[in-house]
Amino acid sequence: MLATPVLEYELLPPTYTEYDPAVVDVAARVISLIEAAAPWAKVEHIGSTAVPNCAGKGIVDMMALYRVGRLAATRKAIDSLGFQPQRVGHAFPEDRPMRVGAIDHEGRVYRLHVHIVADDSPEVAELRRFRDALRVDSALRDAYEAKKRAILQAGLSEPVGYTKAKGEFINAVLAAQR
Repeated sequence: MLATPVLEYELLPPTYTEYDPAVVDVAARVISLIEAAAPWAKVEHIGSTAVPNCAGKGIVDMMALYRVGRLAATRKAIDSLGFQPQRVGHAFPEDRPMRVGAIDHEGRVYRLHVHIVADDSPEVAELRRFRDALRVDSALRDAYEAKKRAILQAGLSEPVGYTKAKGEFINAVLAAQR
């Protein structure tokens, strides 16, 4: 059996990681891998690592968009690369799955989250809007980083609680943009 390009995902507690410019190359590589395996899909880099100079957990988040009727094929293509179903944290259902994995890039292992989302889902616009708001507003980016540091400094280090606390900030930003 041929080895897959995606490594096993290691579950680690949330940490605050300074921005690593190599994530741009990591994301480009993962986008190429997924789009080659699922040519009908469009993949975008989202999350903190998609925002220049934004610190976060250091997990490279991607959004794989599929057309209606292509969910099963998209999941299968992404899984064929070695991505694994999410097993802990905020559980995403299989009709809106998230896959996890890792990739070695220049001797460093980067953890990956791939959100598999229908291209006509309202979630697509929200994910883009939050990412793009952080890209253009350095004060907002700094506030987001401060929120994440505060969550960890308060001792909230399990993934579900961290995500929920961070989600409150994200939801407030999205509500203010409506």
